[in-house]
Amino acid sequence: MMAEEAGQPLPYVSEIVLKKRKIKDELAITRKTQLELGKYGAKKSKKQSHVSDIKRPEQFIKEFRDKELDLIRMKQRAKRPKSMIPKPRSKLLFIIRIQGKNDMHPKTRKILYSLRLRKVFSGVFVKATEGVIEMLQKVEPYVTYGYPNLKNVKELIYKKGYARIDKKAVPLTDNNIIEQTLGKYGIICIEDIVHEIANLGPHFKEVIHFMGPLMLSKPEDGLIQGKKQPYKEGGDAGSREDEINDLISKMN
Repeated sequence: MMAEEAGQPLPYVSEIVLKKRKIKDELAITRKTQLELGKYGAKKSKKQSHVSDIKRPEQFIKEFRDKELDLIRMKQRAKRPKSMIPKPRSKLLFIIRIQGKNDMHPKTRKILYSLRLRKVFSGVFVKATEGVIEMLQKVEPYVTYGYPNLKNVKELIYKKGYARIDKKAVPLTDNNIIEQTLGKYGIICIEDIVHEIANLGPHFKEVIHFMGPLMLSKPEDGLIQGKKQPYKEGGDAGSREDEINDLISKMN
């Protein structure tokens, strides 16, 4: 009798059913962990987690789909013919990150990080190379950029500029700090930094890496509405060309 049972084949289960079971089991484990953390959290803080904050399975599915859609759209933008991408009129660009990461695919985030835009409303000066323009096309819904004028370059550096020394942010109030690091390039004061960036000098790269990304002030209500459409189509994202200076002035 036992020999007959051992010889019987196992019932067939389709691959789709197995996948559904796996997803269901993973969601159940995640939900159990979240409930345990909410009930037995190590320390209480002012911002305690509530049961209402726990994500439902459908929320995880929605986030996954949003991120996949973000990746598809990024690939579509990357395939735009070069003839459709206007050539920059200036070699100096200032980029501002204007979107968070709720529906952002990891590949999009990686490009933003390579541009040193880790936080919303952070800004960086860059040289408008072909590689940079390609990256901006890929992450267009998350950034806005344009050509900063000399006045804004100077005011941004004086008001928001700081140096990264031993992983600490140090305000550019002491020219000795500048001279110690950049003196070998003939850059010894904050005016030299302004000149090097505004004119894309031979040591532009060294100066930019000496400084950290600039953290701009949160814009006033209505200034940036969170629209991912291009600026020229009524949205917030993409190239503003010279009009970036209006935004910089209001966020500096």
